[in-house]
Order: sequence, then structure tokens, then C-alpha cells
Amino acid sequence: MQILAGPRQVGKTTVARQAMAAFAGKVHYASADLPAAPDAGWIEQQWQLARLMAAQGPALLVLDEVQKVPRWSEAVKMLWDEDSFAGRPLHLVLLGSSQFLMQQGLGESLAGRFELIRVPHWSYAEMRDAFGWDVDRYVYFGGYPGAAVLVDDEFRWKSYVLDAIIEPTISRDVLQLARVDKPALLRRLFVLGCAYSGQILSYQKMVGQLQDVGNTTTLAHYLALLGGAWMVTGLDKFAGDQARSRAASPKLLSLNTALISAQLSQGFAAARHDGELWGRLVESAVGAHLLNNAPPGMEVTYWRERNHEVDFVLRQGDKTLAMEVKSGRNKGALAGLKLFSGSFNAGPGLVVGTGGVALAEFLATPPQHWLQP
Repeated sequence: MQILAGPRQVGKTTVARQAMAAFAGKVHYASADLPAAPDAGWIEQQWQLARLMAAQGPALLVLDEVQKVPRWSEAVKMLWDEDSFAGRPLHLVLLGSSQFLMQQGLGESLAGRFELIRVPHWSYAEMRDAFGWDVDRYVYFGGYPGAAVLVDDEFRWKSYVLDAIIEPTISRDVLQLARVDKPALLRRLFVLGCAYSGQILSYQKMVGQLQDVGNTTTLAHYLALLGGAWMVTGLDKFAGDQARSRAASPKLLSLNTALISAQLSQGFAAARHDGELWGRLVESAVGAHLLNNAPPGMEVTYWRERNHEVDFVLRQGDKTLAMEVKSGRNKGALAGLKLFSGSFNAGPGLVVGTGGVALAEFLATPPQHWLQP
């Protein structure tokens, strides 16, 4: 079986429909993205319909938003194993938009039975090739292909991102699928994560900013849920020691700059001429590119020691690379990179933007490229 996992509105269903059109056999498609989440019996009903098709030859079953079904992985395992034992020519594709629940189900029941295909937010290269965007447009409007046709009417674009992406993701992919005792707090945390994207913020300061009596453990849990929905996450601090890394304040990061821009009062032109805001969007675009496209096993963190900071640190195996993002005219000091290099016996590091690798080149290059000799 193949499992496609990724955020809403990035083309998972389109890819599945293309596979359905090319499949040499009968096809059955069903989506669990319903007002009321179906139970495991829904999966069995869809499966039985596909089995009737498979009795006449090869058949393909596509189940969309499968993570919405409680205990979905157990039902899929049972039915898949039955078909494998019986030798039925039934192929299966599952689609899901909750990273947390998909991984939970895969780890619990389906080990060794699936191929996981990650479908992340669209990269700069993909938006450039599909829509002719330059890098500035990508930094502001992000990587949602369905919204790309609306960017010339920024009010409609922002409304689309808010109403068709952000709200369904929070209400359907987070609040309905995980225990959230304070949904209003989670929503405010999402807004805060976008407003402070690219900045290091302790959980205690988050509590103060959110003006809530919730504790830091609750906020950490809610941030993990938002990260599992590919919205906002918190980067760990690189410390060379996992325990110390986990204990440090997180660096907030939006996983698609569209989530930030859709909430701004400034339009594209005004944001481009606001040096501080644009710098934040550029750093968020770089961080999102790293997280969305990092291969399995690659860690993306940040580093800070007193007043010295490194925006991002990549580590894979025994290779470590520190990165600094520069978006202004001034190349600026690189004291953070130098101190990091000396502290961890790393190389000279990489500058992205002014005085280093061009932003467009960096965003069009897989992250693992920069770790190669």
C-alpha cells in the first residue's frame, strides 16, 4: 500500500486522482472528510466495495483523510492482511493531512506494510515552474498552489488562505482529532507562532503573550499538534546534547509563509519595503524550506549562546552545518557562525542571502546538498 501524507491544499488528492486515471483496472475513491467523523465500519464498507471490483480483476481503493477514522490503522491492517493472504488483486492508497495521527497509526499497526510518500508544502522551484513566480513573490505568498491564481487580488487570496486552509486545518485536523481542552488557547498560539515566526520565545513568555492561565506543558503539547498539522512548529536548540536541547526555549517557525502573510495588514508591496518584516518572512521561508524538504534523519535546529545566534543548524549523521540568513543590504557580522564553528569543531557555515548564496538558489536546492563535501 502507498500512503500520501502532507498538509491540506498541496495536491495529495490531485496526485491520487491522476493515479486513478492511469490505473488499468477499476477504481473506488472515498473521503472521510465528513462533518461527523466515520467509524472503522466506514473503512470496511469502502473496502468491501473495492473487493467486489477486485473479484473481476485488478482494483484500486483510495481512502482520503483516513486519519479522521478512529483506530483506522487497525482496520486497515486487518483488511490488508486478509487480502494479502487471499491473493486478491486489490491495491490501496491512503491519504492523510495530520502528521501526528498518521505517524501514530503507522507506528502502531502497519509496520512493514506500506510505502510512505511525503507531500510537503510546495517549494519555490515548484511554484516558480508552475506559476512563473520570482523568489519575492514566493517569500510572501508561500507554497499553496490552489491559492496561486488569486494573488493578483490580495483580499481574495487572504480570504482563501484563512477560510479554506487555516480554519479547516485547525477545526478539522487538530481540534476534532486530538484532545484540546482550551481550543481558544490553541488558536491564539497559532496566531502567536505566525507573528513570532523566526524568533526564539520561551514557553513562559508565550503564556504571558497569550494572557492565559494555561501551563507551559499545555502550550508545548498544542505546539506539537500545530506542527503535526504542518502549520507552526518550534525548533529545538542545538546543544550537542539531546536533553539540554529539549529543555531550551523553542524557535517558532511557520511551515508556510502564506500562513503569516494572510494575517498581515500589509500587502505584498508594503511588506517588501518593510525591512524588518521582510527579513522575518525571508528567514521563515528558509526555515520552512529546510523543514519541508529535509530527508529522513536530518535534524533542523537553531543555536544561541548569550548574544550570539545561528539561525539554523543542519545535522545528518556526523555532518553539521550552521546557517545564517541575511536579507538586508548590509552583510552584517557573522560572529554567531564563527563562535559556533569554534565551539563544535564545525566548518565555516553557510550564509543565505546578502553576502552569501542567493536566496533563490538556496530555496531551489534540496537541503542535503549543503551537507555534501
